[in-house]
Amino acid sequence: MTRANPSKPAVPAFTWPFLGRVLLKAALLFGVLNLVFAAINPVVALGQVSLYNLLYPGRLRFPFGENPAQTYNLSLYNLDAMLASLALNAAPKPPDEYRVLVIGDSSVWGTLLRPAETLPGQLNGLNLSCGGKRVRAYNLGYPTISITKDLMVLQAALRYQPDQIVWPVTLEGMLRTEQLRSPILANNPERARALIAQYGLQLDPNDPAFVEPSFLEKTIIGQRRPLADLLRLQLYGVMWGATGIDQSYAWNPQKDAAQRDFEVDSSFHGQAGPSLDKNFLTLDVLQGGVMMTPPSVRLTLINEPILVSTGKNSAIRYNFFYPRWAYDEYRSRLGEQAKAANWHYLDLWNLIPEPEFTNSAIHLTPKGENSLAQAVGEQLCK
Repeated sequence: MTRANPSKPAVPAFTWPFLGRVLLKAALLFGVLNLVFAAINPVVALGQVSLYNLLYPGRLRFPFGENPAQTYNLSLYNLDAMLASLALNAAPKPPDEYRVLVIGDSSVWGTLLRPAETLPGQLNGLNLSCGGKRVRAYNLGYPTISITKDLMVLQAALRYQPDQIVWPVTLEGMLRTEQLRSPILANNPERARALIAQYGLQLDPNDPAFVEPSFLEKTIIGQRRPLADLLRLQLYGVMWGATGIDQSYAWNPQKDAAQRDFEVDSSFHGQAGPSLDKNFLTLDVLQGGVMMTPPSVRLTLINEPILVSTGKNSAIRYNFFYPRWAYDEYRSRLGEQAKAANWHYLDLWNLIPEPEFTNSAIHLTPKGENSLAQAVGEQLCK
């Protein structure tokens, strides 16, 4: 008795109507995926997934850069992804560590400096201890000047259990008209608005500087660039781990040195003096940082060093940024507020001599950073 061969399943014959139905179903599925993607915004959650500290070491400062082929770095606006890429995110805080988070602008991040040459890096090199615990400083500076941006970083970083926050500031970062122009802040409007509301900041929650993506820009297609940035950040980690390079360290002191000679111009952001408008400085943002910081965490505010020029017309301007009248008033008002509110405050504005500045009136040489670290380190645990 022979068995009948089982019949093969019938293969649908190709027809144009069949192809149309397949394409229609695919389009509907893609449309549904885009709707769900736009509704839940998974890019934020994806930013918390990182290969740093797993396949390669965590970075020693925030990713930032415009020449990734040479620096293995890039700028992006996903703060969670930036934090996840740091060595700070590697493991729970050791019990013998006195953790110091240093927030601020490009002077903290360390333009032209290797990680070990920055203020946090040099604090670590001093081998300090506080209360019997070894001091370990982490670099959370970011190269745009806005103390509201610093406040956003501080809020996100408090989950890392700091013992102390060190916050260098300068006049240029405290101008109310410039606060929301920092791209990373402008591209995180929900975080910024929450800070404005929670701490009563005198900033416009509807400021046109905020980047408000449309519905289409929230879809998979619209989020192509942020998704690609997340992927590139992980890929560049391979070369970062192999080389330790995260920016270009070369500069020409003759061509790129900070300006020392000036025109006869004492104006400052449209103001002619002799005093600053009353509401010009964002002292309320500093107060927001004080309120945000838990009582168990020490907050040290620092008026960071600036270049004090001895060049042409230096009797009018300290440097490219600051006419003397504006900076002197800023120092006076900041010092008075710090004293009245009992802030822990260090005024180190003229600590560093003129030759120890590089390409900006706030960027220091490694020697200058070492002097700053020594001064900060002496006061860190007092």
